[in-house]
Amino acid sequence: MVSYDDELALKAYIDATAAPFTMLSDKDSKVIRQYGILNETVLPGDIPIYGIPYPGSYVADEQARVIYKTFLESYKCRESPQVLIDSALGQVSLGDPETSMQAGDEDIRVRVGLLGGAIKQGAQRRVVVRFEMSPGLHLYGKPAPAGMIPVEINVNGPDGLVVQQAILPATTSLWLQELNLELAVWTGQLDVQIPIYALSKVASELKPLTVTELTLEISVRYQACNQVTCLIPRTEHFALTVPIDVIDVPQLSLFAGNGQKTLGFKAAPHLMRLVWRIFRMNPLAFFKGIARQRKRIRKAKNRRFS
Repeated sequence: MVSYDDELALKAYIDATAAPFTMLSDKDSKVIRQYGILNETVLPGDIPIYGIPYPGSYVADEQARVIYKTFLESYKCRESPQVLIDSALGQVSLGDPETSMQAGDEDIRVRVGLLGGAIKQGAQRRVVVRFEMSPGLHLYGKPAPAGMIPVEINVNGPDGLVVQQAILPATTSLWLQELNLELAVWTGQLDVQIPIYALSKVASELKPLTVTELTLEISVRYQACNQVTCLIPRTEHFALTVPIDVIDVPQLSLFAGNGQKTLGFKAAPHLMRLVWRIFRMNPLAFFKGIARQRKRIRKAKNRRFS
C-alpha cells in the first residue's frame, strides 16, 4: 500500500491495527504523480488531503503482471477487498448468503446478493445479479431485435444511495440461420454487477447511525430462449435488506461522540505534521485552501438550517 502519510503515521497505524501488509510512505506524492493518479479534484493547499491519489488498486498475478486495476473518482469511495480478491481469482461472488435471495424455476434461476460487506461511508459495494441457465438456453444483451427482451436490471434505494452503471461481461454471437440474424447472447451463467455507495445522508462519519439496515428494491427483466423458441418474458422483484455499519476513524475531536470505531492511536500529532508539510509546499495556496474550506463549512451550515 502506498500512502501520502509520513513514516511515523504509518507506523502508528500498523501498531494500532496490526495491519498485515506493507505500507510505503510517499509523503511528497512523487510516486503518486509518476503513476499519473494524483487526485486533481483536490486543489493545492486543501488540508489535510492535498497530495492524495485517486483511490485505487492494482492486482498482480504470480509473475507480477497486472491483471486488474480499479480507480474511483472520490477519495471517500473505496472498492472492497472482496472485489479485488474476486478479480485476482477470475470469479464473481454473491457475497454474504444472509443477504442473498433467489427466484426463477428449473429453466433459469435468478439470484441476487450484496458483495463487499455492510454499507459504510466511503465504501463501494456491488449488487450482484446471477442468472443460471439450463443447457441450450440463452439471454439477450442490448441491443436486441424487436420482439426480443434483453436483460434489464434496476436497483433503487433510499435517498443518498448512489447506484452506478451495471458492469456486464462480454456477450457471445449467436447466428440464427433461418432468420439471417446475428444476436448478442449469454449462456450458462451470467453475473451482472451494479456498484453502489452511500452518501452522508445514509451513513456519515460525522454523526451516529440512525438506522442499521436499508432495503434495496431490485427488479430483473429477462427472456430466455433456445435455438427454436423463446420462453415468456419474466420480471422478478427482490427486496434485499442489507446492513449498514460504522467505520474506523482517526482519534480526533472532530469524530468524538459520533458512534464510529475510533482507531487506537492519537492522530493529532500526525495531522499537525501533515498540515505543516502542505503549508511548506505552497504557503499562498495553503491560505487559499483555508478560505475554501471555510466557505464550504458556511454552505453546509446554510443547507442544514434552510
